[in-house]
Amino acid sequence: MTGTIHNVKASTLYKREHKADYGRERISILYEDKDIVVIEKPSGMLSVPYPGSKARTALEVLEKIMRKKGTFSASRHPFTVHRLDRDTSGVMMFALSEAVQKKVMASWHQMVTERLYHAVAENPHGNSPALPDSGIIDDPLAQNAHHVGYVPADGDAGVKTVAARTHYKVLLRGETHTLFELSLDTGKKNQIRAHLAAHGCPLAGDENYRARTDPFHRLALHARTLAFTHPVSGEQMRFEVPEPDDWAAYVRAGDRHPETPVWNREHARRPHSTKPEAAPKKRMSRKEMSHMDFIAQGKARR
Repeated sequence: MTGTIHNVKASTLYKREHKADYGRERISILYEDKDIVVIEKPSGMLSVPYPGSKARTALEVLEKIMRKKGTFSASRHPFTVHRLDRDTSGVMMFALSEAVQKKVMASWHQMVTERLYHAVAENPHGNSPALPDSGIIDDPLAQNAHHVGYVPADGDAGVKTVAARTHYKVLLRGETHTLFELSLDTGKKNQIRAHLAAHGCPLAGDENYRARTDPFHRLALHARTLAFTHPVSGEQMRFEVPEPDDWAAYVRAGDRHPETPVWNREHARRPHSTKPEAAPKKRMSRKEMSHMDFIAQGKARR
């Protein structure tokens, strides 16, 4: 299978065929009061909408649940305070009024006392050293043209970067994969994925960072724990949803004969790189090109 068909990622096509709940993923409400709601978001679902997308989102599904229960109103409905990547599962919080949203976002780093992720990552290949049992990754992050974060290579002059710090601890080290616990000082886009990939440890199932294995048919990143001070009552709250049991079992067993992921077969023999691949260029329609001169049209067809 090639990397894309009609501008759709091969991994997306694969999930459409093999993921039983593709496009019908459900959220679970862990807690709800008059001010906030805490949910478990599944892998494969966007947190919130973005321009041009028609995919279902956790925000949209939560609104539908609240409407069905009769708890949705003009003055009480979900507002975004943070996000999880589409393929990341786990604990996520929404405010239920604009006033609470502003309060949470203004004091996020003070009110959140614990935010832990668990992830299964590939061990480094060749002579690359393994990460110590614990530490901090503080490589600055850049973004490619398609807003995917990565750690620039030495000598990438002129690349704009932002500071990023990831604390990590090895929970279980296997022959081929490692189970990590991670927390963030900075919540930059793709931070955990980019930081581990830059040290030779792409997350299992991570197409963007050229993972070689896909044992769970999803990105092996889960937001396990969220603890915070309630923005209105001041109560200390903690929510924890463990990652699937088969993650640790897989790391213990090792994977001596991994099947090349269907989305990775085209470049499986290429030299490994930590910089994410650019998304395929979208073909312009004839109508869009009709307003261009013939030179511009020629460039657009390349």
